[in-house]
Amino acid sequence: MTPAIKLIKNNKILFNIHEYHHAQTAQSYGLEAAEKLAVIEQRIFKTLVVLLDNKELVVAVIAVSSKLSLKYMAKVLGGKKVVMANQAAVERSTGYVLGGVSPLGQKKILKTVIDLSAKNYSTIYVSAGKRGLEIELAAADLCELSNGQFAKITQ
Repeated sequence: MTPAIKLIKNNKILFNIHEYHHAQTAQSYGLEAAEKLAVIEQRIFKTLVVLLDNKELVVAVIAVSSKLSLKYMAKVLGGKKVVMANQAAVERSTGYVLGGVSPLGQKKILKTVIDLSAKNYSTIYVSAGKRGLEIELAAADLCELSNGQFAKITQ
C-alpha cells in the first residue's frame, strides 16, 4: 500500500484503485494509463513539480492531454517565474519516482495547484504512487486532501 492510498483510507474518502500492467517502453505514463484503463485522457491527471523563483517546490496537477503553462503557474503562485523541477529534487521531496508521483502522501507536503478542468468530471484519476496504479476520486476530495487550490494552469 502506497502512502497516497494510506492517506485516502485514513481520511475515509470515497475512491477506487485501478491497476494495469505498466510497459517499460511507454512513452507517456498518463497516456498509457488512459489507454489501458479505457478512460478519456482528460480524466487522467499527471503530477508535475515546478520550482518557483524563491526556490520553493510546488505541485501542479493537470490532465495528461494538457500542457502546463509556466506563466499561469507563476501568476497563481505570485511569483515571476517557474521552471520544471529536476528529477532528483522531485523524487527527494515527494518520495516517489517519476511516472509514479502522486499528489497525495508525499514525503514533504508541497503547495498544490489543480487545473480547473478537473472540476468538469465527477471523478478524476491520479497516480497512486507507483507506475501502473491509479486512484480515482472526486477532484474536490483531491483538493481537500492535498490542501490544494483550483486554478487555470494549462495552455
